[in-house]
Amino acid sequence: MNTTDAAHVIDATNGTAALDGTAPGDLTDPRPVYARATEQAAKLIGTVRPEQLSGPTPCTEFDVRALLSHIVGGTRRIAVAGEGGDALAVTSFAEGVADDGWAAAYEEVRVRAVKAWESEERMRTPVRVPWGEVLGQEALSGYLMEIVTHTWDLSEALGHPLPLDPEPAERALAAARRVLPDSRPRDAATPFAARREAPEGAGAYERLAAWTGRVPLSRA
Repeated sequence: MNTTDAAHVIDATNGTAALDGTAPGDLTDPRPVYARATEQAAKLIGTVRPEQLSGPTPCTEFDVRALLSHIVGGTRRIAVAGEGGDALAVTSFAEGVADDGWAAAYEEVRVRAVKAWESEERMRTPVRVPWGEVLGQEALSGYLMEIVTHTWDLSEALGHPLPLDPEPAERALAAARRVLPDSRPRDAATPFAARREAPEGAGAYERLAAWTGRVPLSRA
């Protein structure tokens, strides 16, 4: 139930449609919110204590250490895509990071990723990502959904040590509702479990988690 290459669910469009089915120019620029989302993830990763690394996460196949590895490795892949390189040649997991090195490793790749996607040209240029060839703007919108969802995963695993900015979650939830509508069955090819009902009064992150089929650890 992880979001490895989360926007892989767009493959039904053959990589030609925008994330929400609109013309590419209709998508809101994801860069400012993506940058904020990565800053928030960096702060959260900085709270991880050594004894928490082997703890469970809502991604049932990942403990905290493996989730951090995926966040760092996936962000490196995003950076390479933004730089015009072959993202598909980059593993979505980071190897060789010491237990006390996750915060530094993520900070390095997140700064690199934000810089790689700065230009307007990159937003308009086709880029190859795991779910097809799409415009940069569409690709970064998918990656925004991924980092925000994994931020909730990590926060849940750590016991929610920091308050989370709701705007990235609202943006990610909007994308999730477009690419994972109730009308689309979630089968073995979809990297998400069936949608759950969010509790009444749930915040944006809890609603995003429910829409992507995640179960809070307290209810697992």
